[in-house]
Amino acid sequence: MKISIGQYTHTGRKQINQDFHGAYVPKEPQLSAKGIAVAIADGISASDVSQVASQSAVTGLLEDYYCTSEAWSVKTSVERVLVATNSWLYSQTQQSQGRYDKDRGYVCTLSAIVFKSTTAHIFHVGDTRIYRLHRNTIEQLTTDHRVFVAPGQSYLARALGVNGQLEIDYRTFSLDRDDVFLLATDGVYEHVDAAFVIAAVEACGGDLDLAARRIVEQAYEQGSMDNLTCQLVKIEALPKPEANEIYQQLASLPFPPILDARMAFDGYKIVREVRGSSRSHIYLAVDDDSGALAIIKTPSIDLQGDAAYVERFLMEEWVARRINSPHVLKPSAPSRKRNFVYLVTEYIEGQTLAQWMTDHPKPDLETVRSLIEQIAKGVRAFHRLEMLHQDLRPENIMIDQTGTVKIIDFGSTRVAGVMETESPDAPTQVPGAALYAGPEYFVGETGTSRSDIYSLGVIAYQMLTGRLPYGMQVPKIKNAAHQRKLRYASARDFDRAIPAWVDEAIRKAVHPLPNKRYQEVSEFVFDLRHPNTEFINKTRPPLIERNPVIFWKTVSFILMAILVLMLAARSTFK
Repeated sequence: MKISIGQYTHTGRKQINQDFHGAYVPKEPQLSAKGIAVAIADGISASDVSQVASQSAVTGLLEDYYCTSEAWSVKTSVERVLVATNSWLYSQTQQSQGRYDKDRGYVCTLSAIVFKSTTAHIFHVGDTRIYRLHRNTIEQLTTDHRVFVAPGQSYLARALGVNGQLEIDYRTFSLDRDDVFLLATDGVYEHVDAAFVIAAVEACGGDLDLAARRIVEQAYEQGSMDNLTCQLVKIEALPKPEANEIYQQLASLPFPPILDARMAFDGYKIVREVRGSSRSHIYLAVDDDSGALAIIKTPSIDLQGDAAYVERFLMEEWVARRINSPHVLKPSAPSRKRNFVYLVTEYIEGQTLAQWMTDHPKPDLETVRSLIEQIAKGVRAFHRLEMLHQDLRPENIMIDQTGTVKIIDFGSTRVAGVMETESPDAPTQVPGAALYAGPEYFVGETGTSRSDIYSLGVIAYQMLTGRLPYGMQVPKIKNAAHQRKLRYASARDFDRAIPAWVDEAIRKAVHPLPNKRYQEVSEFVFDLRHPNTEFINKTRPPLIERNPVIFWKTVSFILMAILVLMLAARSTFK
């Protein structure tokens, strides 16, 4: 991505400039991972300290946004930074004279754009504005948060520093080359019409600083009494939607050959092949430098022409390096130059959950809880970074010799921050194993954290019963109607020793409709160990199961009463 930026600010007819603006164009790899940020803020005239708020809002955004996780989406990253900034400004307001009059506190409005890949992400609070100039037309992209109570009288409904809670407008727009974005404070846009802005940009021949200055000068000449700030951003070039830093850095390396035992390879000695498939080969190896065992995963040579496959393969290491959890497979730290495309991870001495389930066909409930809780901790590590594993299944879960569970294989992981760089027209496909994938995938919906919860629920069900909650029906789904017709087979149908409330917790986790499932994986894990009153009331067993003696005594008493009544009625008729 390449842009041109023009900026100009002026105190105007005031003594202090309470506006603040800024932009940051990082170098790679942050340019691809985080994009370009531009922001403008406007202080409140009634406050003597609002220029501090404006400066803090803009500088805080431009500095802290680039410190957030690369796995986070733009929306999550910016909103968390702005919420933190708002909390600080609000606390300063509460400690100042603005405590009783918010217009005199640390208050400002703010509008910002993050340009990432081929998308503009717009964030807005207050009455600064963002416009887009596109093909000789100008379009306002933000809505003022100003309420008019009478002609000439109004107040800000939203601003930074006013309340402890912050509501932020967020929108996205697809970018075209030569698009021009205008960010302006009310001192400018209230006194300059659209025709002048378009003419100024065209007349300056690419000198956006000059164009911004002329727009500000025009506002001043038209009688503006406020501070004057204007920013112009022109999109000069856009990246390909499918391009990303990882692919650019590593895709040029050759694929490794088929490896054999005792073979020397890039500083490793191959011990044996652990597993092979049509998509990858996994080997046990010894590091020549440290002598430590490691796992090497190489891509399939047959798929080296598939750019999407190569990119997904390279993403596995990117994902692994950003997750720090004892329940997630760790990559090995690179100690030398890599000459081929492959992955190196820690060696886990143990067995897959699939093999464990074969060896333990009738595990007790407490053992199942313990394993599910460990898997859940690994899943939460993904979700905290806005990642979805999307391929949770027994074959992708390892149990080491200490009983510690680790999630492996990140080939299907969906990263929100990386998905923003992909083309919206890219075809969707069901990730991972079909029998563990949420039904929503089969009707073309995008996965969410609840999709991973579904997979975890299926695993819990399978560990307890040896079966799947919907059998082989889920992969056969063709539309939403089929999805709604799925019928859960109670785990108690296969094992009456399973508590009814545990069965209900699993039923909720694997509900065919995502919005009916748990919102967080921690909720599911909690309900597996603590009886949910909602489930207890729903699943209270009949009296004949709870106390057969009382049941039959009650039935006998009712029958006796009926018999007595019948005899009494018969004697009366006689």
